[in-house]
Amino acid sequence: MAAPLEIHVVADSTGETAARLARAAQAQFPSRPFRIVRHPRIHTAEEIMATFEKIHREHTDAVAVMSTLVDAYQRDLVDEICADLGFVHCDLIGPALQRLEVATGQAAERVPMRPVGVEANYYTRIAAMEYAVRHDDGQMLDGLKDADIVLLGVSRSGKTPLSMYLGYLGYKTANVPLMAGMKVPEQVHQVDRWRLVGLTIDPERLAKIRSTRVKHMGSAGSHSDGYDNLLHIMAELDEIRQSLRRLGCPVIDQTGVALEESASHVIDIVDDRARTAGARLRRDAGELIMKP
Repeated sequence: MAAPLEIHVVADSTGETAARLARAAQAQFPSRPFRIVRHPRIHTAEEIMATFEKIHREHTDAVAVMSTLVDAYQRDLVDEICADLGFVHCDLIGPALQRLEVATGQAAERVPMRPVGVEANYYTRIAAMEYAVRHDDGQMLDGLKDADIVLLGVSRSGKTPLSMYLGYLGYKTANVPLMAGMKVPEQVHQVDRWRLVGLTIDPERLAKIRSTRVKHMGSAGSHSDGYDNLLHIMAELDEIRQSLRRLGCPVIDQTGVALEESASHVIDIVDDRARTAGARLRRDAGELIMKP
């Protein structure tokens, strides 16, 4: 196996911006191991020199540098040092500042360590995450009227992680379990239909998930009610699918789909259905999504 590529993040603040981008980029190279090393709060040329002396002394054969330094002199210094040492350097902030200077016709002030403040949607996201926790797994059904999105599906179909992630994105998301032989809760019928999204999953995959859960819980009784029995699960999914159809509820298959992809799909579905109904899915402050 190839040696890990060390991505050294050099920043005048915490380095979180570059670290997040580094993680996003490394996900596109699944067969190559990576190691992200932060060097935060670099404020002077002396600190830059000392940082690179340490990297040069301890580095592996594969090194890349990502920097978010707003001071032009410091960025140029990092560029020169990386060129001398043979390191790849990606300046993440300089080109953005330059393009925005062109777009605005103004010069960036380039003040290191300037706080970015609380993002416009910060409190919206916090409220949405708190809502998702309070309304997880059918809790507080009377609060469904305040939901942006309501997820419906059988046990272990991925409702909780998806609702929490949608909450992180700023959407108040409740999830309600549907069970074979039981009516859909009345509170669900009182929610705007366009807010409802059903989840399903491949029955064999669901059987494996439930079987693992039963083993971890050490419960012998769950087997007897067919909780993780494949034939029982297939019948259960069929019955729930009919319930979702009666609700006029779109259904998405969660099998093998990444959380981010499922969340994007749900948002698109609800947004489209809202516009068809003459309504609007609330967007976070500052967010605009353009569709063809």
